[in-house]
Amino acid sequence: MAAPTVTASLNASTYAPGDQMTLTVSYGDPDTRTLTVTVVVTDAQGNSSAPAKVTAVIDPLTVTVTDNSGRTWTKVSDTGAVAVYRAVA
Repeated sequence: MAAPTVTASLNASTYAPGDQMTLTVSYGDPDTRTLTVTVVVTDAQGNSSAPAKVTAVIDPLTVTVTDNSGRTWTKVSDTGAVAVYRAVA
């Protein structure tokens, strides 16, 4: 099993009080797999529905951001590989 990876970067090296901080987190897990499930429903008379396909991610990673200053970090976006959060300095 491969270990998950993560890198994080802020949009500046220093901030003044009230500045907006943007944190970008790139993450991944080589062991995460996408699974496609096809479902067909058949009734007692043998009538069947059209196939329905659903894609699921097995063991997806989640990102949570906290800091020791008690700031509230708000998620701006998350593609499943890159997450962006914002807070005020």
